[in-house]
Amino acid sequence: MEILRVEELTVKRGSRKVLDGVNFRLSSGEKVIIAGDNGAGKTTLIEAIMGFVPMEKGKIYLKGKEVQTEEDFFELRTTIGYVFQNPDDQLFSLTVEEELAFAPLNLKVDRKEIGRRIDRVLRMFSIEHLRGRTVYSLSGGEKRILSVACVLTMNPEALILDEPTTGLDSRRFKKLVEFLKNTEKSVVVVTHDSELVRTLNWKVYLLEKGKLIFKELSY
Repeated sequence: MEILRVEELTVKRGSRKVLDGVNFRLSSGEKVIIAGDNGAGKTTLIEAIMGFVPMEKGKIYLKGKEVQTEEDFFELRTTIGYVFQNPDDQLFSLTVEEELAFAPLNLKVDRKEIGRRIDRVLRMFSIEHLRGRTVYSLSGGEKRILSVACVLTMNPEALILDEPTTGLDSRRFKKLVEFLKNTEKSVVVVTHDSELVRTLNWKVYLLEKGKLIFKELSY
């Protein structure tokens, strides 16, 4: 089943086309990488898909339905969990537990179920010891993992993670890779981290000169 489809997505910054007719499709259970140099427009592409950056032209479809209204984008953002490139743009609650509970509370999930989800993601990433910590006291790597865990408590069908390995030590890198490889969710990883690209060994699309193209990689 198709989760997401993007057709001819074009975004301008002034007179420059950052994205020039990008086409992309993500199916249920599919896992892909969008790679490219810093400044290639990878984050702009994701932010346009999520409705945070205006398109000059193009269409976005969620499960075959065109996304047009703010209500449509709300449905997209709850179906596809987006992990921001900068955790400080995503995290704003006082404590780790409050942060993990925020999204499911707003989606009116039962409190007992929220507790189960929080316990599950804390165990998944071995961060049980962070439960009572204040978010501002966390290291960059801890915030990075927390931002992923927070999206998972929403229980989305698909994930988009923007540069998810930045600031991670080797232990947390392995934990994240283990999750990405084992999850049954559809996943898009946006990265310029060549080690992550090699380790995951997924289908890769390269964003270059505003175009998104399938890239055959050899190691």
